[in-house]
Amino acid sequence: MQGTITAPGDLAPLIDHTLLKADATESEIARLCEEAKLHRFKAVCVNPVFVKRTREWLEGTQVLSASVIGFPLGASLSKVKALETEQAVADGASEIDMVIRLDLVKIASWKAAEQDVREVVRAAGNAVVKVILETGLLKPEEIVNACRASEAAGAGFVKTATGFLGRGATIEDVKLMRQTCSSHVKIKASGGIKTFAQAQAMVAAGADRLGTSSGVALVTGSDVSPSGY
Repeated sequence: MQGTITAPGDLAPLIDHTLLKADATESEIARLCEEAKLHRFKAVCVNPVFVKRTREWLEGTQVLSASVIGFPLGASLSKVKALETEQAVADGASEIDMVIRLDLVKIASWKAAEQDVREVVRAAGNAVVKVILETGLLKPEEIVNACRASEAAGAGFVKTATGFLGRGATIEDVKLMRQTCSSHVKIKASGGIKTFAQAQAMVAAGADRLGTSSGVALVTGSDVSPSGY
């Protein structure tokens, strides 16, 4: 947990500046990278097809390149997620945001869900893996057990939502995830974070990272948010 946020600019090191729309273009991703460099965001999060160019555009900066895996449904075979992860890392991704197998979560098949995450963690090597739980589709006990399975599999983060399905992040979800996970597993709040007040509350609840397409608005205090993640 990062502690109290008192000003919009304090959010910058916590933000994964994100563009995951299906119709996103390379020029839009280039602009995303320029914004991330200007505001010194933590990472730029893009679909796998843009990872190589993103890494090139961020070369020489402290901004990390992140990619999503099995996105947004999580319903890919584990070996496919692993292959996708290997390619993303080879292309320059330092962080991997994977969607957990929600079908396994819903039937409480926790060992199988853990194995799904474990295969991605193994394929990621030194890259940090964040497991997207899609909390808006889960009951509290499912969130708890999905957190435990993700931690047991070696994930570095658990993350609220894709921003594409159900509701996005809530304070209650973040608090529950923080209470469930041990201190070495971090929490990423994502999905619907569009104002400074929301972001501030997420951090106060225990979020270490914020995934948003509204990063520029958040750190400049303008709260003018585009549609999307």
